[in-house]
Amino acid sequence: MTKLNVMQKKFQYGTVTCAINTLRGNGFTKDFSLSEDYLICDGIEFNAHNLKIIVVFRYEGNTDPADEATVYGLESKSGLKGILITGADVNSEIPSGHILKKLHFKFLNTGNMQETV
Repeated sequence: MTKLNVMQKKFQYGTVTCAINTLRGNGFTKDFSLSEDYLICDGIEFNAHNLKIIVVFRYEGNTDPADEATVYGLESKSGLKGILITGADVNSEIPSGHILKKLHFKFLNTGNMQETV
């Protein structure tokens, strides 16, 4: 079990910033962004087959649904580790949400689910 896995089982992070700082400290040093068909990191396009979700943190606003955020710890097949942060406006019905839907399907079916709500 990796250091992050042990920490994941012990802590839920109160803020998005705490989750990001913990991921950064565990080697998730890159930033991913969401495009229509890909996730992009350092100018490289990644499809769902080239990435996997390692950990997910979900945050809900107390009163405003627009305050919702999801923090993903992602890893590519080549070992590149980074973070993707999405807001409440990303869902599987819009084109950019399709890649997240595929990644979630892989995540839920690998048996190593580490999701924190």
